[in-house]
Amino acid sequence: MSYSFFQHYWWFLVSLLGALLVFLMFVQGANSLIFSLGHTPEERRMVVNSTGRKWEFTFTTLVTFGGAFFASFPLFYSTSFGGAYWLWMTILFTFVLQAVSYEFQNKLGNLLGTRTFQWFLIINGLVGPLLLGGAVATFFDGSNFLVDKQNLTNFMQPVISKWANASHGLDALLDPWNLIFGLAVFFLARILGLFYIINNVDNKAINERAHRQLLYNVVPFLVLFLAFLVRTLLKEGYAYQPETGVIFMEPMKYLHNLLNMWYVTLIILIGVVLLLFAVGRTLLRPTYMRGIWPAGIGVVLVVLGLLLCAGWNNTAYYPSTANLQSSLTIANSCSSLFTLKTMSVVSLLIPFVLVYIFLAWRAIDRKAITQEEIENDEAY
Repeated sequence: MSYSFFQHYWWFLVSLLGALLVFLMFVQGANSLIFSLGHTPEERRMVVNSTGRKWEFTFTTLVTFGGAFFASFPLFYSTSFGGAYWLWMTILFTFVLQAVSYEFQNKLGNLLGTRTFQWFLIINGLVGPLLLGGAVATFFDGSNFLVDKQNLTNFMQPVISKWANASHGLDALLDPWNLIFGLAVFFLARILGLFYIINNVDNKAINERAHRQLLYNVVPFLVLFLAFLVRTLLKEGYAYQPETGVIFMEPMKYLHNLLNMWYVTLIILIGVVLLLFAVGRTLLRPTYMRGIWPAGIGVVLVVLGLLLCAGWNNTAYYPSTANLQSSLTIANSCSSLFTLKTMSVVSLLIPFVLVYIFLAWRAIDRKAITQEEIENDEAY
């Protein structure tokens, strides 16, 4: 197993974690619809209690995603998480608001009121997916940073990478295409959240509203996602020569990646079909309650395929708009061969973790959220 194999292997694992994170954003999506789905305090508590059972999965996956990047591609971690810290800190702050809201909104002595904490959940549901989608879009559109490994010899300031301006990541929001993809992720999170509520909440009124909201969110998602996808496939991409490491612009690079890596294209197509199947089946058959599963698997496959397209086939996965040669690839930003090998042994435990998550999920969802549960004060 060569160094290149482990670089590709760990990019696959990081991409899989990123895909799972996007799927688990259904918590944020459902929270952004609290007042649309729940018209009474009891109905809103049913929605909150439903997502409150799963928010730890999302937060844990976010932390694991960052940890995996730190261990396998430390230069990206120091460049993005260290340089674009205002963007990432804003995302983390909204997740802190989420945790506080679940814990305190119905506690005795709550001075802010239940509604205030529900608005905190809505802020997390709006800002979290939007900014996270914008951050992922920079894998295709680039970020404003500089990398100089010669600084390692600077005893006074051995900083390899730095942001090229004072915005520290917020400038990503000035690119309209980053915002378009961020909005696409936002509407996708709402779609997944609606699927989850339909599957998890046993309330006729809420389910009817969820079916109506599904159509309202599917249309803008498809328009935004297809616009970003078509533009990305047709634009210049960031490629590098594996022999020299020189980075250059290649016309329609990402389209070439999909054509060269047919298996990645197949993964994306299967994911799209599963997502569209879930949407169509749920809209045409109001009694169909299991759309979260084909939709969830489909989203994981599509996001996985997009991230593989961004990093494999000699592609710079984190391009620099300030200096092209500062762009990061899986070859120039990864850990040592020893580190990647050692972590690969630990990664063999991942299937056992996934089995544990599956069993825990089934145990938590064994009983649907009902009006009686709210009346017995068993909710958040």
